[in-house]
Amino acid sequence: MGSQIGKTFKTTVFGESHGTAVGCVIEGIPAGTVLDMAHIKKRMSQRRPGQGTHSTPRQEKDSFEIVSGLVEDVTTGTPLTMLIRNHDTRSKDYSRTKDLMRPSHADFTGHVKWDGNNDYRGGGHFSARLTAALVFSGAIAEQLLKAMGIDILTQIESIGSQTAESLVIRPELESLRMAFDEKGIWISSEHEASFLEEVEQARSELDSVGGVVETIVTGMPVGIGGPMFDTIEGRLSYGLFGIPAVKGISFGDGFAFGAARGSEVNDAFGIKEGQIVTETNHNGGINGGISNGMPIHFRCVFKPTPSIAREQKTVNIKTMTEETLQIEGRHDPCVAIRGAIVVKAVTAMTLYDLIRTEAPHV
Repeated sequence: MGSQIGKTFKTTVFGESHGTAVGCVIEGIPAGTVLDMAHIKKRMSQRRPGQGTHSTPRQEKDSFEIVSGLVEDVTTGTPLTMLIRNHDTRSKDYSRTKDLMRPSHADFTGHVKWDGNNDYRGGGHFSARLTAALVFSGAIAEQLLKAMGIDILTQIESIGSQTAESLVIRPELESLRMAFDEKGIWISSEHEASFLEEVEQARSELDSVGGVVETIVTGMPVGIGGPMFDTIEGRLSYGLFGIPAVKGISFGDGFAFGAARGSEVNDAFGIKEGQIVTETNHNGGINGGISNGMPIHFRCVFKPTPSIAREQKTVNIKTMTEETLQIEGRHDPCVAIRGAIVVKAVTAMTLYDLIRTEAPHV
């Protein structure tokens, strides 16, 4: 099963939504690294559920235990193992309907793949609950990147029909990063009310809504990544598609390239303060799969949460009959809101691994 990511900085995720615990094993953290526990706890808190009507009411503190690889907050160089105990599980919400395949969930595919032995409670290993482990690992990678002068800024660019200005055209990136960090909700203040109103409207109608998360990485050195299958785009996509509900990723101008001409979107080279730069950044800081020194820029689209309270058509896989289903349980009306911090985490994990693998001297 593909529950591991990374070549040098490796993270293996384990656990199920309603199991005893979720967690991860991280290999490749340099020995002697002093972990910023306050930063890790802050990132974990920003992802955790139960924080307002825009997220699931499931109450999990996401308190973590580090059971190996750390002595007095200093890494030993051996695998670091982290556990998060599950507490607020309500498995009965799923036991009554375990044979009903929830639309757009992995119930059917998981049932067939593992001959009905998959953990159906809350999605089991498919659950977004496991992204807590990704945020933990990403918070460590983010700290290590920060020491190299590399910063990651993520925002929710759109929810439903509501759209914010792209980070590309905003000059105040540092102030935005600070504002997002303090709030823990990755929406610019001028759009927060309209975005959350869109989410509340969907929730009140027993529905859900999708969103787009935009990311910019600054300070990335030139020359990271490779052609063909080890491109930055490919490696980032590999990790980002591991986040539940991510259904599309585009880099730079993305699909807008399809309606453009080369003369409009070629990034001309120039020299600024003795450094080679591009005058525009339509390609999102990547040429031939390799970083060119400009900000890396990409977007992820999150589908609407498939768990909605409306009655839906489905099948009973045990009786092989068509039935209807009204999903119970506790679910995010817009998974993109908490998904933004997970995008930031996976981006940090992937880029730190690429740098450590290709340019350990950086």
